[in-house]
Amino acid sequence: MSLFVTVPTARLAENIGALPEGVELEVWDFQSAAPRQRIDLVVPPYMGGSSALSALKGLDVGLVQSQSIGYDGIDEKLPSGIPFANAASVHETSTAEIALALALAAQRQFSRFVLAQEHGEWAPVFAESLADRRVLLVGFGGVGEAIAMRLEPFEVELTVVARTARPVWHERLGRVQVHAIEELASLLPKAEIVVLALPGGDETRHLFDDETLALLPDDALIVNVGRGTLIDTDALVRQNGRIRAALDVMDPEPLPAEHPLWKTEGVLISPHVGGASTAMNPRIARLIRKQIERMLRGDAPVNVVIDGR
Repeated sequence: MSLFVTVPTARLAENIGALPEGVELEVWDFQSAAPRQRIDLVVPPYMGGSSALSALKGLDVGLVQSQSIGYDGIDEKLPSGIPFANAASVHETSTAEIALALALAAQRQFSRFVLAQEHGEWAPVFAESLADRRVLLVGFGGVGEAIAMRLEPFEVELTVVARTARPVWHERLGRVQVHAIEELASLLPKAEIVVLALPGGDETRHLFDDETLALLPDDALIVNVGRGTLIDTDALVRQNGRIRAALDVMDPEPLPAEHPLWKTEGVLISPHVGGASTAMNPRIARLIRKQIERMLRGDAPVNVVIDGR
């Protein structure tokens, strides 16, 4: 069996390395014409990959392997009949790292130290800890689990929320009682830190609006590494610093320079870089190799979230 595979960069091709006999790999950045009419496995660019999917129209594609976990809205841009796999297993660790980093930076007021350093000021503060805080983790998929594992050594009081209530036995965390999303309103008033790790889409859009944000106690911290649409940005601005926020994802993105969120008191912003670390390239390369090997064996690919039928 032979396979024709395209990846968007020479760097990714290099990371994938030598491939089994019968596999031909070519770099295609989606800016030029498609190298062939039939592509067995195509990897779109990491940034802007969803908008580039129109380049696949009229091609015979066996599988699109995304470099991102999220796929909300993809079915509207992907030409019909093409299966689509997300990048589960690639970004969970890096996204969990930035969730923890944002929480720590906000709690320990790192932004104040950075500003003080620019002026050569010695400016100590007595800050909030992460230890002993009541943390509400909303979302317990791959990213949520990775965040929970990294929070555990920090001695927090962790409560987990997901779509459905259920007990979960986790190899690292032990028994976890997952609460249903319908319980959110009763859990928020007791939360000191809320970490969002939910996917986007109609079901979760503006889950945190004026009414929901109002349930949080004064000076609570909300950390969002899921999707920007989870939070009604205008509603967060209207909180006017009553609650704090540390955000790696926003709505809209990129956040316009004149947007009031930039200057909202108590808000820390990172520009959607949760998965953008040195861990990404070797992990996406491993996933692509895994897909190739499965296709050569005649096995179904993993991570298929749109079957193309």
